[in-house]
Amino acid sequence: MEHTQWLKPRPAPEPAAPPPTSPTGPIEPERPSLWRRAGASLLAIAALLAKFAAKLKLLLVALPKLKLLTTSGSMLVSIAAYSLFFGWTFAVGFVLLLLVHEMGHVIQLRREGVEASAPMFIPFLGAVVAAKSLGENATAEARVGLAGPVLGSLGAAALIPVYLATGDELFRALAFVGFFLNLFNLLPVVPLDGGRAMAAMAPWMWFVGFAALVAVTIAFPNPILLIILLLGGMETWRRWRQRRAGDEEQKAYYRVTPRARAAVAAVYVGLIVALAVGMDLTHLTRTLG
Repeated sequence: MEHTQWLKPRPAPEPAAPPPTSPTGPIEPERPSLWRRAGASLLAIAALLAKFAAKLKLLLVALPKLKLLTTSGSMLVSIAAYSLFFGWTFAVGFVLLLLVHEMGHVIQLRREGVEASAPMFIPFLGAVVAAKSLGENATAEARVGLAGPVLGSLGAAALIPVYLATGDELFRALAFVGFFLNLFNLLPVVPLDGGRAMAAMAPWMWFVGFAALVAVTIAFPNPILLIILLLGGMETWRRWRQRRAGDEEQKAYYRVTPRARAAVAAVYVGLIVALAVGMDLTHLTRTLG
């Protein structure tokens, strides 16, 4: 008879104790404050704007070198674009007014000894002139800036006798638009022509002009004004920081004689008055119905 040896069963292992929990519950990751999130958003926007400005600068430098985008070619493209909304006759006159305005800048730049390209037209943004600088000092920059509105205003005014001789209201409308565009360009904020003039008169007026541009953009919102506002804000801040740096080169650039400052102020104020009168004389009253 066999004997079976009984083994004692091993005791079951005790269940592991649950990990201690915090009396306050699970720890949540700390959320950044509202100011930190707003600051991060502003930094991201600033980075995007800086990239946009850099690409725009490269585009303006490259435009004169592109054979396809000659002055005449870009003029035809602009005329075609404006014709979609205003008709080809008005589009031709409008682009010619822009050409006269930009040629004022070109002529004065070359008088200052600065090599300048022919105007390049960008539909719905006007036209640009590529140049390595705007002159040796703020006085030269003011002369270059004001030369565009001076010649542009004369070009618009030349349409008034044409209107009187023909009775065609197209020329009156073109004169009005020409006066308005030149007056708008005299807003004292860079990169507009008025901002160039302020470099020789009172650079602190850049901020006044920027505030006026903000008001215009709010009252008449459109993408073109928004682009000008963004570029103007960046350029105004950049220039102000350079001017406040206090180095000798910047001091020399903004050193303007009282006589030159008075001359620039006289031309600037005189243009504003003349353009306002011109707009009043050529304004067309439209009736509905």
